[in-house]
Amino acid sequence: MKCRILHESAGRMRAHALQYRMTYKQADTLEYWLQSCDGIDRVTVNDRTGNIIIYYSAERQKVIDLLSSFRYEEHADAAPEKTGRELSREFENRIITHVVKRGITRFLFPVNLRSAYNLVHSLKFIREALMSLKRGKLEVSVLDAITITVSMLRNDFETAGNVMFLLGLSEIIDEWTHKKSLDDLARSMSLNIDKVWQVLPSGQDVQIPVSEIRENDLIRVGSGSVIPLDGFVYSGAAEVNQASLTGESLAVSKQTDTPVYAGTVIENGELVIRVSKTSGSGRYDRIVRMIEDSQKLKSDSENRAAGLADRLVPWSLGGTLITYLLTRNVQKALSVLMVDFSCALKLTIPIAVLSAMREASLYQVSVKGGKYLEVIAKADTVIYDKTGTLTYSEPRVAEVIPFGNNDKDEMLRLAACLEEHFPHSIANAVVRDAAEKGLIHEEKHSRVEYVVAHGIVSHIDGKRVLIGSYHFIFEDEKCRVLKRDQKKFDELPGRYSHLYLAINRTLAAVICIEDPVRAEAPDVIRGFRELGIRKQVMMTGDSLRTARAIAKLAGIEEFHAEVLPEDKANYVIREHEQGNTVIMIGDGINDTPALAEADVAVAISNGAAIAREVADMTVPEQNIMNLVRMRELGLALQQRINNSYRFIMSFNSALILLGVFGILSPTVTAYMHNLSTLALSVRAMTNLLEQ
Repeated sequence: MKCRILHESAGRMRAHALQYRMTYKQADTLEYWLQSCDGIDRVTVNDRTGNIIIYYSAERQKVIDLLSSFRYEEHADAAPEKTGRELSREFENRIITHVVKRGITRFLFPVNLRSAYNLVHSLKFIREALMSLKRGKLEVSVLDAITITVSMLRNDFETAGNVMFLLGLSEIIDEWTHKKSLDDLARSMSLNIDKVWQVLPSGQDVQIPVSEIRENDLIRVGSGSVIPLDGFVYSGAAEVNQASLTGESLAVSKQTDTPVYAGTVIENGELVIRVSKTSGSGRYDRIVRMIEDSQKLKSDSENRAAGLADRLVPWSLGGTLITYLLTRNVQKALSVLMVDFSCALKLTIPIAVLSAMREASLYQVSVKGGKYLEVIAKADTVIYDKTGTLTYSEPRVAEVIPFGNNDKDEMLRLAACLEEHFPHSIANAVVRDAAEKGLIHEEKHSRVEYVVAHGIVSHIDGKRVLIGSYHFIFEDEKCRVLKRDQKKFDELPGRYSHLYLAINRTLAAVICIEDPVRAEAPDVIRGFRELGIRKQVMMTGDSLRTARAIAKLAGIEEFHAEVLPEDKANYVIREHEQGNTVIMIGDGINDTPALAEADVAVAISNGAAIAREVADMTVPEQNIMNLVRMRELGLALQQRINNSYRFIMSFNSALILLGVFGILSPTVTAYMHNLSTLALSVRAMTNLLEQ
């Protein structure tokens, strides 16, 4: 790729792609590919100008080499199918067109032509008002139509044109807010699955990239996993949660020959699926169709603004009538009518919410709707999972302690063989450690079963093999420790988390997991406390000893150890019963019941697919401190909305009074009202937080 460097400063480079025109797809491909490269912190590619802004920590020459070696055709799959760029450009172009059209009609059309244009344009608003009255409702559209009609009857076509311009701009912004929320939600629900288990003709399972799967291939999907591709059940039976796709609240039973869809989640059971569609593109479109009319994406502030605008209509009409009856002055009565509150309320609040959602993306936080920024500002309780949330998402194996006559490497090999089927931060650590030691493991076992928040069960060479928590191995499965190994078992190092491996109900090995606390965890706890969160709780399935140590290092006072998924969910329910608003943060399959119950569910970006699907927000795993920034953003958004309410109500009321007392003419009050609305809207577009 040929580029020219336009400007440089420490850790920042602005370059220009030397090509005639950059498409949306090319801009996305370049941006996502560069962002994935080591040493590149942040990238922004402008498709209109062809400019590339790169923030980097790598050597300058490496950045130059990356740009020069880049080829669009070689990295065509770097960007997801939907990125939101095209949608943003569509509405940006619509706003520009709307503003330019108003400028042309206002300054280039002769008076007669301009009046005729405004007259024709007004028919749309009059028709909407008549439809509202036909439904028996006195809504903002009625007030808008009366304002426009009265202005034109007074031969004041300029005021009518200004009102219609602002109403049109408000409509575009409102639609953009809704569609962006919809698009963000659909993309966040789209799949982020890299590898799948393919079933070979020999019956052996092999893990391969999902991009290598072809139509009619067989894939195996187990309990707690997201189905990656559309297809039909070849064998097996399972209960599948299709809520994200169809809205059904109850899981649906799937047996042989029944269809299954990408993105749905297996709650119980296991399926072998014959793939019918290798692309997940249809999933995005189906999600959009399902929720495109949903109002749940709108924040309470947006709904409240729209409702308030409608409720003020009778008061505006009544004020106009009373003013006329008291003064018998048409000019003063029109001053009330010309300064309605609906334009400002319906325009500035959606803009503020849209801007806040855009700002959230600057912190690599995905927010599924404006309402969640409001809720996170109101929350008073935060519940954390431990592993992968307060601790690093890449724990490592510190030691493997064999029991009986078992070989250490063979036990690690066996553990990795089981754990790779159900990825989690600890499972990944086991698989990674085996790979680093060169311990290749063939798929010798039979069907692998995952027991949520407990462990894994399988059979190898006729022996029942278990791996999981102390509770699962010793309390649920009643496994035992050989008498000669009891002393070694009692002296297990307490500073580690323990993963227990048992064969035929006898302890075979303990894998010691080192899971250090995230460097930013104490700052997150302190940050939330300073921002008004009164209660912070850590809940983990790990041992009491480990939980106490992690809680102390993180600076968290209340913690609960050896809890099950239902315990976490029940805790959230109890908090709700006490009137608390709860944020739940987790990354694993076992966190999903609690995430589903929380007011704001937050998943870590590299966590389990089902956790990301349930979540309302997704924060980057490399810096969960950004969640505290979301609290700040939510609080700042509420402050901006409240300030906007106060300004709109006080300023417009002042204009009405000035008009009623004859100090300002209706035309002047209308212009000042319109200008204040535009100024407030521009203000709403600015960032809420300092970068």
